[in-house]
Amino acid sequence: MEAILDKTCLIKSKEKTKIQRKKQSKPKFTSNDFIKKDYFCTKLIIMATISLKGNPINTKNDLPAIGSQMHAFELVASDLSTKSLQDFAGKNIILNIFPSIDTGTCATSVRTFNEKAAQIENTVVICVSKDLPFAMNRFCGAEGIQNVATLSAFRSNDFDYLNMTDGPLKGLTSRVIIVVNQEGKIVHHEQVSDIVNEPNYETALASI
Repeated sequence: MEAILDKTCLIKSKEKTKIQRKKQSKPKFTSNDFIKKDYFCTKLIIMATISLKGNPINTKNDLPAIGSQMHAFELVASDLSTKSLQDFAGKNIILNIFPSIDTGTCATSVRTFNEKAAQIENTVVICVSKDLPFAMNRFCGAEGIQNVATLSAFRSNDFDYLNMTDGPLKGLTSRVIIVVNQEGKIVHHEQVSDIVNEPNYETALASI
């Protein structure tokens, strides 16, 4: 995990905050902390370092905390309708997030969750990528996938914090599992250490 400073955030407020520089220990900032000065701010961003076939790459930000409330999102279904977190309220949700359905590991994860999801009551598996809905629908039709929902983030930035920021897959979402319980709280997450690896299905399912 790596921290960087983003100095591009413009503050429109007319208030200016003077930052006193004293000889004291440096404060510990979180990813939500800001230092405002002369209409500009400096934000501490926590980046996760993973790899692609052993080569180090970074993601835009870290995973949300276990026990925190799942953030709202709007994604596009295969019929081009908009689906939100609220549409799955009261269900256990397994978010299977990956770079593209057209890669071997991503396709395998969809097939595996499709098989295992049918055995769990009141649980929905949502597969999320930046693929177009047509591509995801075509894959599910050819593979007989019926027990998972495929939603596209092609016009949404709600999961951009998981995007890879360098390497050949820059701009695509990294491989992440997020499990949300019926109350909407995150009970498990996994950022796969190497993009070519499969997630730990059993651990994700056991967290429900």
